[in-house]
Amino acid sequence: MRNLCQLAGNALAHVAYQQLPGDRQAGVQTAARSCATAGPDAAPQVRALLYERLAWAHSLAGQAEDTERALDAARAALAEVDDAPQPDWAAWVDDTELRIMSGRCWTVLRRPLRAVPVLEAALARYDDSHARDKALYLSWLADSYLAAGEPEQAAAVITRALDLAAGVASVRPREQLEPVLRRLGQHQVLPAVADVLERARS
Repeated sequence: MRNLCQLAGNALAHVAYQQLPGDRQAGVQTAARSCATAGPDAAPQVRALLYERLAWAHSLAGQAEDTERALDAARAALAEVDDAPQPDWAAWVDDTELRIMSGRCWTVLRRPLRAVPVLEAALARYDDSHARDKALYLSWLADSYLAAGEPEQAAAVITRALDLAAGVASVRPREQLEPVLRRLGQHQVLPAVADVLERARS
């Protein structure tokens, strides 16, 4: 029964992700149902995964307090000690993943003072061998630096992201960087910014 509830909760979380682009409130409601369906007896990493996805839904809906509550619930779940095997589909959730999701949420909510420290800490521990994912996450960090009024620091982060993205067979990192590059263009009088914009065009 526990496994069935966990799988049902995970299925609802995927439905929520599909709903979010078109109807954010529906996505939030479905993400909340995913946590309730899995229930308090779900494995810690399962609960952490579902709560961080709920936090993401709340952040896209502009709900800062609800985002923080969901992130707190994810952290509490991850801190639990459970010697039972975790489902393979949730076993990858760890402190680094949760920090990255936290930073993404605070970036979307335009809270750079919260986003930058957690993203910096997480990405310092994230190996460059995961180039595609790291390039994606660096785009969120660059976005937060821009929101904080630090275009030169944002340019430095984008340069690192472009370095990593150059070696992967995926267009997603570049797609994620495009809106950040457009906003960075407002600061192209700065030499460091002009350099990265030129590189991005070439």
